[in-house]
Amino acid sequence: MSHLRWIGVLLLIGAGWGLTQPLTKIAVSTGYQPLGLIFWQMVIGAVAMGGFRLLTRKPIALPLRLVWFFLLIALLGTVVPNSFSYRAAAHLPAGVMSVVISLVPIFAFPIALILGVDKFNLWRLGGLVAGMIGIMLLAGPDALPDAAMVLWLPIAMIAPMCYGLEGNIVAKWGMHGLGPGHVLFGASLLGAIISLPLALISGQFIDLRVAWGAPEYALVLSSLIHVTVYTAYVWLVSQTGSVFAAQVSYVVTATGVIWSMLLLGERYSLWVWAAMGIIAVGMFLVQPRKG
Repeated sequence: MSHLRWIGVLLLIGAGWGLTQPLTKIAVSTGYQPLGLIFWQMVIGAVAMGGFRLLTRKPIALPLRLVWFFLLIALLGTVVPNSFSYRAAAHLPAGVMSVVISLVPIFAFPIALILGVDKFNLWRLGGLVAGMIGIMLLAGPDALPDAAMVLWLPIAMIAPMCYGLEGNIVAKWGMHGLGPGHVLFGASLLGAIISLPLALISGQFIDLRVAWGAPEYALVLSSLIHVTVYTAYVWLVSQTGSVFAAQVSYVVTATGVIWSMLLLGERYSLWVWAAMGIIAVGMFLVQPRKG
């Protein structure tokens, strides 16, 4: 496949991922709570991944010795970050959420240093500083439609921090001989099992036996898109390498903002655009280089 076609695949994956941001905003628009949404997201992901693995004759058995690992990935990859991001999405514009989620590589760098996965580098330190400046711009008094929204920025930032931690844990200790699809299926299944009682006890369970509207369809569509693009991203990494595939972060942020403008009619201040540009520079600086 030519380089131009690889770029096309990258754009498709990023555009799909970016679409999940306004869909999340729609899903929480009628008051659905995080744990109920997470349960159904996990169920849909487990069914989709399990069905795909059965069709392709790949194993779906989960080794008991690795149950802790599936739980860890479920917690860091979905349950904990989405508990906060769903809450923040109800208060922040979806485009701003797209900008915040782009902080994953910027959070990942200091975590990598702590875990000994990476080495100190001045350029990447500059990327970390750029990310902090971008967040400071978002927190400015004129950046958001309502100044009170700034209180939700730290809540939204918990998700990219969790993703950065998850990625570094996998980078340091590996996936214990399993493929990424196998790990995603196991994490989705275990995540559904642990999130169901949490949703019921907290009163956040969502009974989908209702007349479906935009929030219900948005939940299902975003869950399916997430499973699809994640699988496609892992495949892209295997075909082109992690350095090229990492560029998807830019596409996710840009298309998340564009989708939010198209589907939700959102508009942003110059401060938000400036923050997005500075964070993009930070993302470029913190990403590992070839060699």
